[in-house]
Amino acid sequence: MSLENIKDFCGIFGVFGAPNDLASKYTYYGLYAQQHRGQESAGIVSSDGEKVHSYMKMGLVNDVFKKAESFEKLKGHMAIGHVRYSTTGESSEFNIQPLLVKTGFGHLAIAHNGNLINAHTLRKDLESQGSIFRTTTDSEILIHLIAKSKFENLEDKIIDAVSQIKGAFSVAIMSETQLFIVRDPNGFRPLSYAKKDSTHIFASETCAFDLLDAEFIKEIKPGEMIIVDSDGVREKEIPVPKNPSFCIFELVYFSRPDSKLNGECVDKVRRKFGKKLAEEALKTVDADIVISVPDSSNTAALGFASASNIKFEIGLIRNHYIGRTFINPEQNMRDLSVKLKFNTVGGVLKGRKVVVVDDSIVRGTTLKKLVKLLKKAEPKEIHICISSPPVKHPCYYGMNFPTSEELIANHMSPAELKDWLKVDSLTYLSVESMVEAAEVSLDKSGFCTACFTGNYPENVLPTPNSKQSCQ
Repeated sequence: MSLENIKDFCGIFGVFGAPNDLASKYTYYGLYAQQHRGQESAGIVSSDGEKVHSYMKMGLVNDVFKKAESFEKLKGHMAIGHVRYSTTGESSEFNIQPLLVKTGFGHLAIAHNGNLINAHTLRKDLESQGSIFRTTTDSEILIHLIAKSKFENLEDKIIDAVSQIKGAFSVAIMSETQLFIVRDPNGFRPLSYAKKDSTHIFASETCAFDLLDAEFIKEIKPGEMIIVDSDGVREKEIPVPKNPSFCIFELVYFSRPDSKLNGECVDKVRRKFGKKLAEEALKTVDADIVISVPDSSNTAALGFASASNIKFEIGLIRNHYIGRTFINPEQNMRDLSVKLKFNTVGGVLKGRKVVVVDDSIVRGTTLKKLVKLLKKAEPKEIHICISSPPVKHPCYYGMNFPTSEELIANHMSPAELKDWLKVDSLTYLSVESMVEAAEVSLDKSGFCTACFTGNYPENVLPTPNSKQSCQ
């Protein structure tokens, strides 16, 4: 799925108690490690306990914070940060997060990963009560709910607000003096806690902790809120029903393989996906070598090779220096987008029966171009093996999957897709095998598999005219 344009939603980061005004720099490194979760904009809001400071722009983390002066403006021991890919809300500067507002009880900043399925209804209700929105994101709804809450202290206001929203929300909320970390009752999106000496650190993915040499403490539980201030750390449960439904696509594709999610390393789970896929594919497939579509399917391909005893080879080389928004001035060069990013290793592929492992098929157009490229290397056979089930249904919880009509598996059977791709076989990993491979944590947390099965954890009411996904 490497060129299918399915985007990682967003990444959040929070820090409290950093020495020597290092909070913003810790946050910069945390966002840098999570750049794969959003490449559109980046922002940091910090506090020294009295004043709040912010710096945010469109662009990659390193481009936004490339000058030392940006950190000079971000004083304080506490900060939150955000990298964004827009799926709900326009791609523009006024939607950059963290969102920062001045309220009657002080400044409030919020960084949000996820998507609210009742956003449209809540927004209409708030507007009818006089609320004025300055952005088009779901996240601002939460700010308005907090501001309008009749409870007196901020902690209770936040609990009141998050009890009214539905969908996916891993959020970091910051005032001048307190940091609040909240994960929705379904636990759709990842969120973890670590410490570096006396500094408390929170991130969407644990790879951010590794960069800072921070010690992993735990994953935030579904429906849990953590409050950090000068009195220490407190944990609270949001008083709403819990229904653990962790997004299994985080394990399939989105998260970095060196992150730890749901009690296990992502790399290890993806290898299990590959092994299960081999068990199912080898009932009908005979091959000489296994190759991956780099980089997201590398570990699944290694798992496939290990279980099948078929040699893993490097058959595709990826160009890592291609910009994410390359403009093709010659639109008649239809295959250029694939050729720019990949090239074949002809000597490896020629005359051999090749298993090509990829993580998923969404629209299918990129894979078709890739097959065409592979055939020019003259393999004897091409067998496509996908380390996830067919993607048939849109996501409403933070992925920018297209509509059902655009999802090729929704209107084409595996046999039909095989013929359309012009390959010798096509095998998907079954839902049952995928879930079995993913169920490695001690608590056997439930998964959201809605994009594969259509079984949504909640009654879904899509937001009208939205892209049906994240912040």
